Amino acid sequence: MITTRESPLVRFLLGRADDALILGHRLSEWTGHAPILEEELALANMGLDLIGQARGLYDAAADAEACGHTQDDFAYLRDVQHWRNVLLVELPRGDFAFTMARQFLYAAAQEQVHAAAQQSPHAPLAALAAKAAKENAYHLRHSAEWLIRLGDGTDESHNRAQTALDRLWPYTGELFEADQITPDRAQWLAEIAPVIARATLTLPKDGWMQTGGRAGRHSEHLGHLLAEMQHIARSHPGATW
Repeated sequence: MITTRESPLVRFLLGRADDALILGHRLSEWTGHAPILEEELALANMGLDLIGQARGLYDAAADAEACGHTQDDFAYLRDVQHWRNVLLVELPRGDFAFTMARQFLYAAAQEQVHAAAQQSPHAPLAALAAKAAKENAYHLRHSAEWLIRLGDGTDESHNRAQTALDRLWPYTGELFEADQITPDRAQWLAEIAPVIARATLTLPKDGWMQTGGRAGRHSEHLGHLLAEMQHIARSHPGATW
């Protein structure tokens, strides 16, 4: 187990890396379970994109922290209270509508983060954001198209998509909490509203929002995920393969 030395920059980098790694893990859980083969490949590729983004951000965090930690240390040797991801990404996989709705809401917020990060004076972050922005554009388009298809489809698919939106909505506030780079919620709403309207879905009303992930206060779902993800590394410390 490791203890990190978190300057504001390191904390930001770890938070964004943790978001990407955990969401990438959730997408990987569709392997062998996607509704069609084409979507099996799409979900796997989006998961790999996010895990690749996480690796780059962990490397940047390690350089900024200057404590000798590696990306593997951050991924496998931190206890749950030291993870900085938003609660939205650690929620269980859910059904296909839930996965697409979460991806859409998350990617729409990340679009702003990547755009701002490309102007950062921190060169590694700016370079990572330039690459991630291209990947995120695909994630946003793909999930939006599926949300429209599901929402404007059968009664069953519509109901599942609306249920997913309603369940996810209380977790979206955390995406806009003050940070080194903070996306604008009004801009986000203006972007997602037309897609939700095309999907014949109802935009949920704002109310009480879940929070705590950035401060290390997580749901039980993250603990279960980390127990599985970190098992091998912790069972065989220092092993290489």
